[in-house]
Amino acid sequence: MKYAISHRTTYTYGEPVDLANHILHLTPRETPWQRVLEAEVLCDPLPLRRSRRLDHFGNTTIQISIEDPHTSFTITASCQVEVALPYPPSPDSTPAWENVRGQLLGDGFPLSPEASEFTYPSPLIPLLDDARAYALPSFPANQPLLYGLRDLTRRIHRDFRFQPGATAVSTPVQDVLRERRGVCQDFAHVQLACLRALGLSARYVSGYLRTLPPPGQYRLIGADASHAWVSAWCPGFGWIDLDPTNDLVVAEDHVTLAWGRDYADVSPVRGIILGGGSHSLDVAVQMDELS
Repeated sequence: MKYAISHRTTYTYGEPVDLANHILHLTPRETPWQRVLEAEVLCDPLPLRRSRRLDHFGNTTIQISIEDPHTSFTITASCQVEVALPYPPSPDSTPAWENVRGQLLGDGFPLSPEASEFTYPSPLIPLLDDARAYALPSFPANQPLLYGLRDLTRRIHRDFRFQPGATAVSTPVQDVLRERRGVCQDFAHVQLACLRALGLSARYVSGYLRTLPPPGQYRLIGADASHAWVSAWCPGFGWIDLDPTNDLVVAEDHVTLAWGRDYADVSPVRGIILGGGSHSLDVAVQMDELS
């Protein structure tokens, strides 16, 4: 699948912003299954300084500094990507989840240092007894890992209500576990908390999901959205991506932007401003399939 994606973010401030420094995660990753054909990030007003680098996790970040007073700030990220995910393995071919945990947390050097990094608590994902208790029914003794991952994905989709506005970026994962409602970011955090509480390795993935209109209706311009899901490590097969919001193994309708320990590592726009007062935010995403 080939896609053209436009992601426009606009901040409108009640008072002038005198100084702004931002870090942007808005450039898709190059991976074995995803090729970035072109990518561009434009800012209005133009930054005085702009730099590009790879962060600790290999994500492309753009750092900008704006020193002219402004009452609005718009970022337009556009790209074309080609996605060709491999089919997931047969669940029966994956090792028992306890064996995976042992390889990640056993004595001596772990089998995969990259994967072991994502077994530990992170700023937004503490190790929680409640998360472990919720996860355990999906992982009985000797359960092949992918069976457990799929069952946990299904249960989160079933038990948690998708409710925009019920949570904020700062809502702790403990509250989401208790209230059983939120958005894709919250559901990804819940699944991460569950897997890490069992000693398994999982990372947070940000990106885009192509949406389709209901039968008989036109597709609305800008109706697509930023999305989040989870990638779990399986020995012999690498990383397997799962989408608890939609109860599925990630396929070619998903485009990967960045990954990290949790949302704080890969938020699309993060920074510090001087001034501004109250502000409003408008985000529009357009994701079109290319022939």
